[in-house]
Amino acid sequence: MRKVITYGTYDLLHYGHVRLLQRARALGDYLIVGVTTEDFDKSRGKINVQQSLIERMEAVRATGLADEIIVEEYEGQKIDDIRRYGVDVFAIGSDWKGKFDYLKEYCEVVYLDRTEGVSSTELRSESTLRLGLLGQSSNVDKVRREAEFVNGLSVEAVASVDDDAAYDELLTQVDAVYIYSHPARHYQNIKKALLSGKHVLVETPVTLKVAELHELMALADEKGLILMEALKTAFSTAYNRLINLLKSGKIGQIVSVDSACTSMEDVDGVPREALRERWNSIYDWGPTGLLPIFQLLGPQADSKRIMSMIEQDTQYDYFSKIDFVFPKAVASTRVGKGVKTEGELIISGTKGYAYVPAPWWKTDTFEIRYEDPRLNQRYFYMLEGEGIRYELVAFLHAVSSGRTYERIDSAVTEAIVRVMEDYAAGKDLTILEP
Repeated sequence: MRKVITYGTYDLLHYGHVRLLQRARALGDYLIVGVTTEDFDKSRGKINVQQSLIERMEAVRATGLADEIIVEEYEGQKIDDIRRYGVDVFAIGSDWKGKFDYLKEYCEVVYLDRTEGVSSTELRSESTLRLGLLGQSSNVDKVRREAEFVNGLSVEAVASVDDDAAYDELLTQVDAVYIYSHPARHYQNIKKALLSGKHVLVETPVTLKVAELHELMALADEKGLILMEALKTAFSTAYNRLINLLKSGKIGQIVSVDSACTSMEDVDGVPREALRERWNSIYDWGPTGLLPIFQLLGPQADSKRIMSMIEQDTQYDYFSKIDFVFPKAVASTRVGKGVKTEGELIISGTKGYAYVPAPWWKTDTFEIRYEDPRLNQRYFYMLEGEGIRYELVAFLHAVSSGRTYERIDSAVTEAIVRVMEDYAAGKDLTILEP
């Protein structure tokens, strides 16, 4: 028996895929088809795969051409598979010509001509979402760069937060808008976009008042639009694997969550009025530090205490520490733009603990540690673009499906906003002199 193996993503399976499988099938008596996982595709730069692994495997199965379907999960797996299954021929599309010549040591390598004029990328791009960017910062520049990696998304316009006319013009040119203005401006910026019929991806915190958040969520729902929070950590693969593992009881009952997020910002010489327009520590880093606390322990704490180093003249906080007491756990986050500390995340449980090294908000690795170090486990998942491109893909999927991507539950979003509102109102707040 002559065995043939081929690999692909097979997203939005089309005639070109089928023709390639038919040609591969004709090379032997038994065809093995490897379908790549979403995580492996991300490591190769394919980050807008629209169908799940199961859906793509079922689509290949439905062609009736594959005798066996396997999952491709890691770099170097092709050699292992060729040896394991006793493969005689490796077949792949001609656009990979030369890339897999190293496999000739193990079997025959055949590059098959692809069907002209059809591709999954083209199918995804037929309904491109036109995105506008509102803001003036390095973050907006990052979003513009990362959008280039996302199929089906095109940045069409950029407007300054200080130019209302430019924002009005931007809203006539796009289908959706990404907002990176000062949190105090989010409510008006979001409302204008929603009233203009545009989907919104807004940097966290969404608003500074819970009532405003509820109003905007209701408005988006009424108009059939997506309003999504841009908190890139929530979309990294490693961070989500960590949260899912811990919720499954990997370290037993969680009794403590401690996070720290800091970055140094030189504000010497910055005019007082300009400093008031800066994102302070709790607005800039607070939502990130609070994310694992509310996701793991729930959005309702029994009590909290906020301690902030605030300059009275500008109301700019250089450092804040927020402590929580939950029914069966405690938590703390430290955030700062004028104080530096180790930016790590530690979650303690009754059986062990999870450790995420700095900078944990760009999570690509973490460890589960136990009393017996021989049982410790380390996990690693590739992170591209700080999570921004994954966030953009999730937003694109939300718009196309008509439902918000639930990486950040609405209750968690509301809990974050409530902390921001209490801070601004001085509730549970102790002010420290800088």
